[in-house]
Amino acid sequence: MKNVPFRLKSKIFFQGLYDLLTQKPICVSFEVTHSCTGNCRHCDKGGIKKEKNLLSPQQYGEILRQLNPPVVQLSGGEPLLRKDIVEIVKVMKQGDGLPFIILVTNGSLLTEKKYVELKEVGLDRVSVSLDFPDQRHNKFRRIPGLYQRLERLLPRLARKYNHDDIALNSAITQVNLPELLALAEKAQQWGIKISYSAYSILRTGDRKYFISAEKDLQALRKGIKELIRLKMKDKIILNSERTLDDTYRFFRDGIIPHCQAGRRFLVVRPDGYLNPCSMFPEKKYLTQAEVLRKFTAQNKCGECYVAIRAYTEKSPWQLAQESLKLSFS
Repeated sequence: MKNVPFRLKSKIFFQGLYDLLTQKPICVSFEVTHSCTGNCRHCDKGGIKKEKNLLSPQQYGEILRQLNPPVVQLSGGEPLLRKDIVEIVKVMKQGDGLPFIILVTNGSLLTEKKYVELKEVGLDRVSVSLDFPDQRHNKFRRIPGLYQRLERLLPRLARKYNHDDIALNSAITQVNLPELLALAEKAQQWGIKISYSAYSILRTGDRKYFISAEKDLQALRKGIKELIRLKMKDKIILNSERTLDDTYRFFRDGIIPHCQAGRRFLVVRPDGYLNPCSMFPEKKYLTQAEVLRKFTAQNKCGECYVAIRAYTEKSPWQLAQESLKLSFS
């Protein structure tokens, strides 16, 4: 596998350390559209929306320079719906290799041609959602044939281009709880990596996907231990052991306190307004200073443990270790 150069890893760490000291975000999620090709059962976005005032690639670049994070997620909705997604990546990538850019996609519009175009302008990782290791994924995402498409495309890209830059991402819910190890084994079979995050009731208000029953928590604890063993053995799981353990703790307690939304991470909406996190889309601000003053200073929420929060809310020492391993998604 072609690994990320140590020089880039160290740049990510030192930029992240500077951002910690200056209260700049370590990771920014740019939601470039709220439209989506899917209508996933555990997500608050879905379907094609009439969107006005979408930012241009140049405008995204200007916001990026102001926030200056070492890591960027391009998300949505489905970011590949943007016809100018290649130009957005090109504008965001700086000459020193930063930021580390991750495209979060359901894969329904991903093609080999698009993958190559994105890589040529500086995309660092493609993160593809997978909820089940088989055709049940189609029903959960409400996209017919999606699993079969991913099954054909992702292993081919991994074999042909020999890059360590494709990862699955799986949101842990009550319905895919029995499949945690099978999902990791699927990533291993396809020659790619995988990361896990936790479903939050804040996303949809639907409690049936949240893991809370004692028997399910016991199964989750067992599944997490299996994932940690596999991580130590084969290195295909991107989450740190601490993050996996905290994912269990989140479901057990229903909360992870001391959320740093707006400080360690934030969201840029398609229209350029800032959200402290994706769980509060109605809270819109013009600048990060406004986010810190009006939201972060009073924030008592801890009812999510999404990937961007799990990665950024660590001590400088933990961030150093994980940045140098590049174990985030």
